[in-house]
Amino acid sequence: MPWDRNQMAARAAQELRDGYYVNLGIGIPTLVANNIPAGMTVTLQSENGMLGIGPFPFEGEEDADLINAGKQTISELPSSVYFSSADSFAMIRGGHIDLTVLGAMEVAENGDIANWMIPGKMIKGMGGAMDLVAGVKQIIVVMEHSSKHGEPKFIPDCTLPLTGKNVVDMIVTDLCVFRRADHNSRFTLIELAPGVTADEVAAKTTARYDS
Repeated sequence: MPWDRNQMAARAAQELRDGYYVNLGIGIPTLVANNIPAGMTVTLQSENGMLGIGPFPFEGEEDADLINAGKQTISELPSSVYFSSADSFAMIRGGHIDLTVLGAMEVAENGDIANWMIPGKMIKGMGGAMDLVAGVKQIIVVMEHSSKHGEPKFIPDCTLPLTGKNVVDMIVTDLCVFRRADHNSRFTLIELAPGVTADEVAAKTTARYDS
């Protein structure tokens, strides 16, 4: 059966490496914080000015002043550091973040990503997404394979306003995992969720990919 949201985040967390500095987008990517492999040192960074983010707090232990860039309450670690958002974005733009896990509304077969707005709908703004896709070394997208209307989200060309062009390295959906060797290569289907078939993925995907 397809992966649930936490299982998708756990699969993305398998791509973490000891010593990585990592930024997590809002939505499913935030769950990666609870799935960091035991014994691995990973430092989470947030655009609003925090380095070293712990797992989500237990109910009743939340601190309303301690939030991530998505306004979710988080926990701190003994090693946590606080600074201005300007310094935080300097880290991102300067290439000091190893990996970011982002959600998306659409990903194109050439690695374009659209994840910040739907024309005509009220939005809060771009946030750090455009800086992240331009400045971070590795981009992983975690998203549902199909929209709530049943439409494919991994498609030939994005129809929504782009966040970045040719930037996505890996896609984790509730059905499968796609990866590409570099930004000149096509995505390859490398893993299926338990009980999901390659034919099912093909039927729900309009982007071209290798299998």
